Amino acid sequence: MPPPTSDLPDLAEPEFVLTPADFERIRSLIYQHAGISLHAGKQAMVYSRLARRLRETRQESFTHYLHWLEKGGAPPTEWQAFVNCLTTNLTAFFREEHHFHALVADLRARASRPLRLWCNAASTGEEPYSLAMVVIETLGVSAQARLVCSDIDTDVLDAARRGVYAADARGLAPERLKRHFLRGTGANAGFIRVRPELARLIDFRAFNLMSQDWSSLGEPFDIVFCRNVMIYFDTPTQRKVLAGMHRSLRPGGLLYVGHSENFTDSSDLFRLRGKTIYERV
Repeated sequence: MPPPTSDLPDLAEPEFVLTPADFERIRSLIYQHAGISLHAGKQAMVYSRLARRLRETRQESFTHYLHWLEKGGAPPTEWQAFVNCLTTNLTAFFREEHHFHALVADLRARASRPLRLWCNAASTGEEPYSLAMVVIETLGVSAQARLVCSDIDTDVLDAARRGVYAADARGLAPERLKRHFLRGTGANAGFIRVRPELARLIDFRAFNLMSQDWSSLGEPFDIVFCRNVMIYFDTPTQRKVLAGMHRSLRPGGLLYVGHSENFTDSSDLFRLRGKTIYERV
């Protein structure tokens, strides 16, 4: 005879309790450290991502974990793990393809001298390698160009540096697959790796857009890709980041942004040059 319903375990009961106070502390901390503005409907996402950290660090509750993090008991690496958990990484090769067609003309117009490009929010590498492919296809394998590719999430940067992807990765035309990648064999069958001539163009590094030291990025850039990043920031943070981008670009340099991002209210910094492409004033 089955036990009474009241004696059965509640399978829907969460492993941990995320209290409203915990959620507000998390919102405040990720805003302070990464500029990310989490809206009130993100509790489920926060729970699913940070619960893994509680298990791995053997913390009994979100309250204990946050206290451990804030009061100095956690190792410095845990702050990075916290940020890594709460960043969103959605990417693909040649995403928003119209930008790459525009890039060809922009590279040719600037090819009389060495070029510097910055791909921010590089994620697992598909976007920066897409940029590198266009550079080589437009200016040749000996192109005088360097790409600085950054992300706040150190885990995805490690994946980007490896440059290994599924052979059926979305966005790669067969001719590009053949020209720019090596196919895996044996145990690596079904995977591809970027060719050395592609990888050599790119310098991957961790960078936080909330940093006070933008000078660490080096000389001004000719072109910056910062696509679908600002949507995670509130208006004051967007303005702060745009000011940093302005300082980091040469006069007349270009800022490529995401399809849903519009910065015409910052006309003192950038003027619209094309479809979601802005020129530094």
